Amino acid sequence: MANANNFVPTNQLRNLRACMVCSIVKTENQFKSQGCPNCESFLQLRGEDEQVRACTSQVFEGLITVSNTTKSWVARWQRLEGYVPGVYAVQVEGLLPEDVISAAEDAGVHYIPRDGSVNEALPTDA
Repeated sequence: MANANNFVPTNQLRNLRACMVCSIVKTENQFKSQGCPNCESFLQLRGEDEQVRACTSQVFEGLITVSNTTKSWVARWQRLEGYVPGVYAVQVEGLLPEDVISAAEDAGVHYIPRDGSVNEALPTDA
């Protein structure tokens, strides 16, 4: 059974934000009260208004709902494997602060901007 905290209330569409690391979409209040279900260990959004504004964005494109991030080809395509089920943005605009990028890398997360500006190199047989 999916966690109800990972779903977006339909009456709060104007208050939606997307995490710049994993692209999960929640309301600003959900990020403030619950943090990011995928990135909280290094983003530390819970209860931190400034951190929520620095690490999430109101500017994003497309929404997808993923119920099983390990079996979905869309989840693989969007680099969501291993994340919690929920609503995710296809692209997220914004610049993550350098100290947050360092914290993500220190936590073992290879940060790739979700705005489409960086193409992840595909492995090739050379």
